Amino acid sequence: MRYEILDPLHPSLLPALIAAEDGLARLDERAARHAVAEGFRERGQFFDAVAALWVAGELVHVEDLVLHDSHMDARAPSHELTIAHAVLRARRRLELAEPGWALSGNGLDALRGEQGSSAGKECADFDACRQDATGSPVFEDEFTEENPLAGEFAELDAALARSQRLLASHRESLVEAEPASQPAFRDRQEAKGQLGLLFEEDWDEASRLDAWRSVLATADQVPATLGAAILFDAWERIEPLRRQHWLGSLLVGAYLRFRGKAASHVLAFNTGLKTIRHDRRRSKDRLTRLNAFLEAMAATADLGLKELDRLSLARTQMEIRIKDRRSNSNLPGLIELVLSRPIVSTALISRQLGVTPRGALNLVRELGLREMTGRGRYRGWGVL
Repeated sequence: MRYEILDPLHPSLLPALIAAEDGLARLDERAARHAVAEGFRERGQFFDAVAALWVAGELVHVEDLVLHDSHMDARAPSHELTIAHAVLRARRRLELAEPGWALSGNGLDALRGEQGSSAGKECADFDACRQDATGSPVFEDEFTEENPLAGEFAELDAALARSQRLLASHRESLVEAEPASQPAFRDRQEAKGQLGLLFEEDWDEASRLDAWRSVLATADQVPATLGAAILFDAWERIEPLRRQHWLGSLLVGAYLRFRGKAASHVLAFNTGLKTIRHDRRRSKDRLTRLNAFLEAMAATADLGLKELDRLSLARTQMEIRIKDRRSNSNLPGLIELVLSRPIVSTALISRQLGVTPRGALNLVRELGLREMTGRGRYRGWGVL
């Protein structure tokens, strides 16, 4: 499947192109040197993951994603929450890798969970992940004693290994029972190494990904934002991965980082994309779609600048409250935690700062945080 590009630099795209280029340049300059840059990037991971599900027509609450990521779920995780967490992990992986890694063949194979790649392992603590020479994260095989969930992870690994052995034996039984007149079926099964339970046999992901990667040559010849819009439109048209369709929006941020337009962070493209009407995002006219995607980048930049201003003001106000506190107070640590998460709970504060739940409540009261949930059994605080 080919993606035709007739006129990448159409005059009707210039206003949106200029706005997107200017907005992303301003955001990257501020995010690279801002005092709350680390919290801005971490909060953007959560907001973009939730927005990715919103664009797909699903609703996931930010507080549920924060607690699920900290292994402190308030309820049983839903299927949508699991997908949102997969988006969050993929974004963190892009942050750790080299700028061009996600656009390479190895990077795409790892992100889509191709067999034989390093994508079969997930990093439990992304801050502890290392990178090899190619920029691909290197994961530790052994659990540390400090990990309180080491036993649970070991049990999950054992269950997954048993499932893999069961599927392999079932696949072998199917091949043995297959009539000799169906060699094509056997060839497809051996090539794919799976039963077709999660993958469509007639949907050739490899060839579609190759078709999408062929658009990179054209995207590199135009301005970075327009190139990113072309790549995203090609992803929407070609649909390389039906089960991970959300990966296209993450590759937009990776491409802009690779081109140096948003080098300080992976752009939270979905937060701006959700502000664009569905009929424009899915229009039959290619120029309308490209204009919509460029406007989404400008909206993302505007939202990012407002978020930096909001976090900076909140940090100043909280630091004024602790101006005369003792040097070993836990309040500075709580400020950093609040600025790095969209919402914090009592259990999360207790775990991160090493205090009791009662002490966590006292710290929240002294800092004057705003309660976000308003529920008695589950209380959370954050910065709006």
